[in-house]
Amino acid sequence: MATSVEYIEYVCEQIKNTGVIRYKKMFGEYMVYIDEKPILMVCDNTVFVKMLPDIGKLMEHAETGYPYDGAKEHYVLDIDNSELTTKVIEVLILVTPEKKSKQAKKNV
Repeated sequence: MATSVEYIEYVCEQIKNTGVIRYKKMFGEYMVYIDEKPILMVCDNTVFVKMLPDIGKLMEHAETGYPYDGAKEHYVLDIDNSELTTKVIEVLILVTPEKKSKQAKKNV
């Protein structure tokens, strides 16, 4: 089951105060960018975040899962827990590099 447009819009509404939000559809699922950084993956109406040491303590009681076949294990983020979601996003924004542009790759 692919993520519905209604769900991705709901996710973006829940995080609207964390930065500049945009999402991109990829293979029927979505990547959510905050301040141009890929922060959340939304698959099958579930929000996933990478299992990084920087958020390990915040997410120690979170469920885990696989956003798609062949993916690494991710934390499942409870998007309805606004306090936790905001804290996790704040950390991820600090540790996630900006997406490199295709133009920059061509010049290397």
